[in-house]
Amino acid sequence: MTRQLRFGFVLHGVGAGWGDWRHAAAVADASVNFGFYREQAQLAEQAKFDFLFVADSVHITERSSPHYLNRFEPLTILSALAAVTSRIGLVATVTASYSEPFTVARQFASLDHISGGRAGWNVVTSWLDGSARNYGRPEHYAHDVRYRLAAEHLDVVQGLWDSWEDDALLRDKATGRFFDKDKLHRLDHQGEFFSVEGPLNIARSRQGQPVIFQAGASEDGKAFAAGRADAIFFHADTLEDAQRYYRDVKARVAAAGRDPAQVSLLPGIRPIVGRTAEEAEQKYQLAASLVPIENALAALARPFNDHDFSGYPLDEPFPDLGDIGRNSQQSSSNHIKQVARDKGWTLRQVAQWHAAPKRTFVGTAEQVADEIQRWFESEGADGFNFFEALPNTSLKDFVELVVPLLQARGIWRADYDASTFRGNLGLPVPENRHTRRRRENTTGFTEVEKEGETEVTT
Repeated sequence: MTRQLRFGFVLHGVGAGWGDWRHAAAVADASVNFGFYREQAQLAEQAKFDFLFVADSVHITERSSPHYLNRFEPLTILSALAAVTSRIGLVATVTASYSEPFTVARQFASLDHISGGRAGWNVVTSWLDGSARNYGRPEHYAHDVRYRLAAEHLDVVQGLWDSWEDDALLRDKATGRFFDKDKLHRLDHQGEFFSVEGPLNIARSRQGQPVIFQAGASEDGKAFAAGRADAIFFHADTLEDAQRYYRDVKARVAAAGRDPAQVSLLPGIRPIVGRTAEEAEQKYQLAASLVPIENALAALARPFNDHDFSGYPLDEPFPDLGDIGRNSQQSSSNHIKQVARDKGWTLRQVAQWHAAPKRTFVGTAEQVADEIQRWFESEGADGFNFFEALPNTSLKDFVELVVPLLQARGIWRADYDASTFRGNLGLPVPENRHTRRRRENTTGFTEVEKEGETEVTT
């Protein structure tokens, strides 16, 4: 099969920035407007996007962006959208740092059933230290601890998803046997962070288990993502940056004993498309004008744990921040510091560069399609995660003008290949671990019991 683009669309309500909601076409309450999300979801599905994506965090301040101040919880909005879509994947961000594995396993399994096998989990480790205070912790987890916790959390969740073998539920009215007791299994997990007995009180869906997403950029993050994720989000300003990340992470995937072709690497982009180059430039300038300097400083603060930049001189060199950002979005904050040093920029210049849409994917439909194809064919990306640069307009422009060009070039699907998310990504259904061991071990569950996974017999 010809390699094809993987594309996600980010449901970001009033926009990723601080001033997007002021745009004339913006729906000012979009972040809590189900009708708006339904329209976007159905348009993305009509265009054959692979998935919808809902980003999230669990802490806000008065400096947070309008979308983050007032929005839907990810699993709730995606469960609602599951009822008004039929093929597009549904990916929710849920933090491993401040969520119990049993609850997460149950919620995603429910979304997977509601949607007919279209759920995906973006596994994150919250970086804002205020998150700790919302969950009764005296301090935020250290960076390395967060990834150890996330790995164990994911182990537990995936173990719980396999509580029921696929043929365990008999529902035999004649005999009165609702299930085969030999095919329901406790987890009995005892670890560094979690103690979970199980089993989970919902079975596997048609796709076996939800698809796993991760955004790994630090060394710890890349190692975790390469070993566990089916798709990986990342950031790159240039094709050269993307190629370096792509080569690095694909090599890590192979070193982990996994097939690099089965792991999609998806940088985020904010395309701006015009019918002419002049129209595209006008749209870009409009998008940039929605980010006054005070909003740009607020956007810059995010990867630095919402550090307050308002007290620094705007037109002097970017300040020496020491270790600020090290225990939040480490890779992003380090990248910003490096760019500031390399270019000798002032705080104003860094803030404006960070907040404004990048020009890489700005232009006519042909120019934007050419750039997407260049990244895709030059091993800079397996696809992209699409953020709207101009609220309530960018997706429509892209679907109308760019998608047909990519379809004509044979790198964007004409229709979905399957009814499940895994099927559309070309991923196999993971075999239930207990079924596999039953098949491999002719002596029954002796080995399973030795590993601490005790079958339920009552």
